[in-house]
Amino acid sequence: MPHYSTERMVRHSAEEMFALVADVEKYPEFVPLCERLVVRSRRVDGSREVLIADMTVAYKIVRETFTTRVIIDPQTNTIRADYLDGPFKHLENVWTFVPTEPGRSAVRFWIDYEFRSRALSMLMGSVFDKAFRKFAEAFEKRADAIYPVAPALGG
Repeated sequence: MPHYSTERMVRHSAEEMFALVADVEKYPEFVPLCERLVVRSRRVDGSREVLIADMTVAYKIVRETFTTRVIIDPQTNTIRADYLDGPFKHLENVWTFVPTEPGRSAVRFWIDYEFRSRALSMLMGSVFDKAFRKFAEAFEKRADAIYPVAPALGG
């Protein structure tokens, strides 16, 4: 199964980055391939928020919509998406936000997925792989645009 993980050191707090990733309705504004995102339901489960969301991804003439359960957990600084329905056989995605020093954090992004259809995998596999590799960077650029950037070390 294709998978990808990365860790980026960013000049924004873990709380800011967590809030940015948790704001799923804004994804169509800046996330690669994300054409539309609709939250079908939202409920609170203790300290966690649980969403059911449909994301439509588009590339050229191909459009696919899939549904995930998103668990937003501020106590563990994690956001997890688990696949429910759509063109995948399997999809798991976890974001983790780790404070490193004031105004800075480490953002960890991990995704594991497999398309249900071999034809779709051949058509979209490399496109998805490239897009997933740009996800963490897209969120960092979005954070730079909406939050103050922590000063450079030593400055």
